[in-house]
Amino acid sequence: MQVTETKNEGLAREFKVVVPAAHIEEKVVAKLDEIKDQVRLPGFRPGKIPAKLLRQRYGQSVMGEVLETAVNENTGKVLSDNDLRPAVQPKIEVTKFDEGGDLEFDIAVEIIPAIEAMDFKKLKLTREVVELDDTKVNETLERIAAAQGPTAPLARKRKSKTGDVVVIDFLGKIGGEAFEGGKAEDYELELGSGSFIEGFEEQLTGVNASDALVVKVKFPEEYGAAELAGKDAEFDVTVKEIKEKKPAELDDELAKKLGQESFEALKDAIRKDFGREYESVSRQKMKRELLDALAENHSFELPTSLVDNELEGIIGQIKQAREAGQEDDETKGKSEEELTAEFREIAERRVLLGLLLAEVGRANDIQVTQEDVNKVLVAEAQKYPGQEQQVIEFYKNNPQALQALQGPVYEDKVVDYIVELAKVEEKTVSVEDLLKPEEEDEAPKKKSAAKKAPAKKAAEKKAPAKKKAAAKKKVAKKKVAKKKVAKKKVAKKKVAKKKVAKKKVAKKKVANKKVAKKKVDKKKVDKKKDAKKKLAKKKDTKIKGNNKSNPQT
Repeated sequence: MQVTETKNEGLAREFKVVVPAAHIEEKVVAKLDEIKDQVRLPGFRPGKIPAKLLRQRYGQSVMGEVLETAVNENTGKVLSDNDLRPAVQPKIEVTKFDEGGDLEFDIAVEIIPAIEAMDFKKLKLTREVVELDDTKVNETLERIAAAQGPTAPLARKRKSKTGDVVVIDFLGKIGGEAFEGGKAEDYELELGSGSFIEGFEEQLTGVNASDALVVKVKFPEEYGAAELAGKDAEFDVTVKEIKEKKPAELDDELAKKLGQESFEALKDAIRKDFGREYESVSRQKMKRELLDALAENHSFELPTSLVDNELEGIIGQIKQAREAGQEDDETKGKSEEELTAEFREIAERRVLLGLLLAEVGRANDIQVTQEDVNKVLVAEAQKYPGQEQQVIEFYKNNPQALQALQGPVYEDKVVDYIVELAKVEEKTVSVEDLLKPEEEDEAPKKKSAAKKAPAKKAAEKKAPAKKKAAAKKKVAKKKVAKKKVAKKKVAKKKVAKKKVAKKKVAKKKVANKKVAKKKVDKKKVDKKKDAKKKLAKKKDTKIKGNNKSNPQT
């Protein structure tokens, strides 16, 4: 093999490779000899087929396999010999091949830059801690008591108010015609629960028992049932009774109803839950501080291809949100050119942090264990009650999806490693200060890809009068590419496919580097576009979609 470096500029490398015809012929002969005992032709015993006939029948496919192997092996050897770690898939273009002649092809690759991490012992970080008291615990207990309490008829006649339970019959109509799922009798609706679509419960506030009224609402555009989405509807409603909720007694009986052994055990469980929540928020704030410090203290040339892929992912996410009617106000009305200019710095920051954390992990042999994978897989499955097994099977059968789950785990392990080396000062703060969203200064510097103020968990709305179409979403449709700063095994990137004599051949490992199959046409091969990386929502970015449930009636 003859290798000539034709370009060495920045992170770009290009090579011309010539594989002698004699080497190709030697491999073809060896391969034909290898398969002769496996071939069956009428009139010939196994292994006794004449070499000339064998070549006539199988020479073309064998040649394709040999050429593909030659491209794979020699590409891997070039990368290995020059100690190059590709940032993305190398581009391969066969420039010349005639049967009986030399094989010539070009390699174009962008490499991972040399990265020198700062001395993490010089990092100063702040961990905010909260001194837990019983204030939040008692507030939670009161809410639980109110939610778990029984309902009883009104002690005296009055109009309905928020918190009451109204017993109603209703019939929904669109254009004067009743629609499926829009009818119920003796339905108990808690006013203010958010169970029904927007505007429904509000119109039942301030009514008397035995009132009959028409409730006018509009189904949301993103409603789960397509035939109802965005439609104006009218509901004929009869109020049959008004009940008021009485708070439950805060005692052992209530605790046991909630799965705890005693009332004290219930309080302790609530206290621990708050502790975990506050700890999680504190960690996210410290992690954001850490990523900011890493970005400020490191500067190195970034692979253009990675930045472009990242930027395409961001723009693609915005487009998807726009099509779904869930776009953030800050990007509405902006052209692709404007979005590209606005979010390039964010893409650059993500790539910088991704390469840096990947290098720290590689240099310190940080690994995601099978135990780590199992934990995150179980946690993900628990988000879908009743569908746990389907979720697990989905990820087991989709390596890319599973790898996407592992990315945040790997990132957290690298972050934990850095935090252990850094100087961490604990700062006692109030709950309000801990949970207070921090304003992001995005105007001059869009680098806050890793910045996102931790928000309080929104209260989940119940939907008893809904068909729960959202719960029926198939696991396979769930977006799983949650890419934070995922571990990049850049040294093992695959090479884009090229045709070789119109036959596909299995890939082979060379010099501990995987090089994907190449298919080579005899005269020319089209260059393949680098595979686009998907960008999913991540906690360290301001680009986020709205998780809107599908309200139903």
